[in-house]
Amino acid sequence: MRLRAITGFFFIIVMVGSVLLGSFVFSLFYLALSAFCLFEFYKLIKQNTAKPNVPIGLLNAVLLFTAFALFNYASFSALPGLSGKHMAFTLLFLLPLTSGAILMLELFKKSTAPFNNIAYTYFGIIFAVVPFIFFHALAFVGGSFNFHIPLAFLIMLWANDTGAYVVGSQIGRVKLFERHSPKKTYEGLIGGIVISAGAALILGHYYQELSWKQWVTIAILISCFGTMGDLVESMFKRSINVKDSGGILPGHGGLLDRFDGLLLAAPIVYAYLYFISN
Repeated sequence: MRLRAITGFFFIIVMVGSVLLGSFVFSLFYLALSAFCLFEFYKLIKQNTAKPNVPIGLLNAVLLFTAFALFNYASFSALPGLSGKHMAFTLLFLLPLTSGAILMLELFKKSTAPFNNIAYTYFGIIFAVVPFIFFHALAFVGGSFNFHIPLAFLIMLWANDTGAYVVGSQIGRVKLFERHSPKKTYEGLIGGIVISAGAALILGHYYQELSWKQWVTIAILISCFGTMGDLVESMFKRSINVKDSGGILPGHGGLLDRFDGLLLAAPIVYAYLYFISN
């Protein structure tokens, strides 16, 4: 428990620092984080399921994340002397070649199930990288870099996790999805929503880009879809018979274990903010 608490403390410091230290640190941090999550995914798959093409998968992930990041920077001219959109389009036009390499290189391997390897290589990018692309875009949804929204997202996600754990462990009775996560309960889900909504009300007092109703709506979306993301990651681990996605965070498991709530919630929250801001 002590090791878990220490790891959690430093984890929060790093996460908050990544948001507060400016747009370029923010982008580089989440580019690296998404690449590590993808590597962790491939490492798990290679244990007993398939043999994804790790180098080409990582290359595609970096190109995809960087291209969309450049689109965000181009929206407020953060790259003096450079055309962010031109650079982004250049990277996107490279993707047919690099993603096609996933298919072509499989021709040279002696594999009994080549399309398993291909499928998991592509799916890893969708599962472990695309959500971080949407989370990164949250900071630019208003047209310029604003750390308030991604920081608020993390705070509400942590509030949901804390509320769900405390309420679920104390009064949880009715199981949510027992075959995927035996400890999750409907009472915990409701507790997470209430605590996250409370955090949203406080955030709305200080971060006035959105109304309090919009912040609470985001909190509810994070709680519901964050829980679904957690369950999906649990389903994934059970399907390959592993307990934790890794051991990089002592007492907490792997990176995918820590960011499972972001997998579905970040794209949904981005879509909500995009439509209400346009």
